[in-house]
Amino acid sequence: MFPVEAQNIRHTFIIARILLSVPTSQVQRFMLGIIIPFLLFFLVAIPVKSSHAGDYSPLNEPAAGLMSRGDYEKAVEELRKTLNLFPYDSSVRKNLAAAYSALGRQQLDRKQYDAAAENFDEARKLVADNRDYGILRGIALYFGKRYDEATVELEQARQSGGDNVTLFMYLGLVYYDIGNLPAAMESWDRALELDPENKFVRDMEAKARRESAVEAHMGKEFSSMFVISYDEGTKSDLADAVLDTLETAYNRVGSDFSCFPAARIPVILYTRKDYRLVTAGPEWSGGLYDGKVRLPIGGAAEISPVLRAVLFHEYTHVVVGEITGDNCPTWLNEGLAEYEGRKEYSPPTPELEKAAVSDGLLAFAGLEQSMSSLGKKDAVLAYQQSYSLVSFMISAYGLHKVRDILVNLGRGMQIDAAISKAFADYGLTFGGIQDEWRSYLRKKYQAN
Repeated sequence: MFPVEAQNIRHTFIIARILLSVPTSQVQRFMLGIIIPFLLFFLVAIPVKSSHAGDYSPLNEPAAGLMSRGDYEKAVEELRKTLNLFPYDSSVRKNLAAAYSALGRQQLDRKQYDAAAENFDEARKLVADNRDYGILRGIALYFGKRYDEATVELEQARQSGGDNVTLFMYLGLVYYDIGNLPAAMESWDRALELDPENKFVRDMEAKARRESAVEAHMGKEFSSMFVISYDEGTKSDLADAVLDTLETAYNRVGSDFSCFPAARIPVILYTRKDYRLVTAGPEWSGGLYDGKVRLPIGGAAEISPVLRAVLFHEYTHVVVGEITGDNCPTWLNEGLAEYEGRKEYSPPTPELEKAAVSDGLLAFAGLEQSMSSLGKKDAVLAYQQSYSLVSFMISAYGLHKVRDILVNLGRGMQIDAAISKAFADYGLTFGGIQDEWRSYLRKKYQAN
């Protein structure tokens, strides 16, 4: 988020992500940790062991044991051997489809979305009349941000009689992410008809309605990697300049982190009043990224250094989310975004200096989740010290080490383990790095 500052700190950057009053990473973890298990609960359970006796039974026994131990990849291998011997046996096909599906579900948990989609497709080929495999493939495609394919997959499931909450929920999420709010609301309305008590869907539908009321009459423009919607009071020349700046950020930030997202990114320019209506963010918020870059810049006439820094900052969130699968503590996410944004415009950090001298620094353990609940003063300090720690790590050990942390987070590690692994050749833990950083701050500011 980008703050509207008081006079003495008017150019301080504060940027946080809010979606339904929780950070995007929490929403992703909610969907992976609750919604997917819910989906798997209602899917038809297909036994691994065939109910038919025959010469292939000894081969099925090892597969069943592998499945029970969670070694689904080897189970697939065993059952493929069985299918080669008995290619027309329907029970073998169902067993193998179940193994492919179990492997795909495991890969979903590990955020291996492309591999999961491929295995759900293999399952569907074996049991074409099982619509659930198509739904699962659509979910994997959605999380992999392959939105066009996800739309086709989920729409096909709907047309074939897919009348369940999970299908409509994810179809709505796909349409929402690509900016088709009417189709998203239609899908979620259908989900609520089936499950009126589903709070997640109800909140998302209400959020989409707020956005639709504001964005329905907005103008739109496109570039290679961004689609921008802007209020009628925003000049199209400014919208074009925002697109050009974001395309530059795409290349520069992408080069820093060796990451170039493939999905087109929505950007929305609001008046401040409409921004507050849509985001319901804290008063100090002046911009956010929640899967879409949202900025209240109504009345701006040109790209200023401050606005340019904000755009670089917000785009950095896109890259961090892409690498980590949204498994990134807020302090690191915002620190990296500040690091990139401050290359364009870097105001002083007086709150950090005061806190370092007075031993008033905030604990990073309390900055792992959303900072939206912080008061303005603490929020200013939180972003300044997040930037300072990230900048220190990059200066002392190189940007590649910080990227290693992001990669480790993308593999599902917690932050302490991700840092320890990245800095193993230095024998450093997160605590050790913080000690070095605090020592650096004391020397820097006590000398002033």
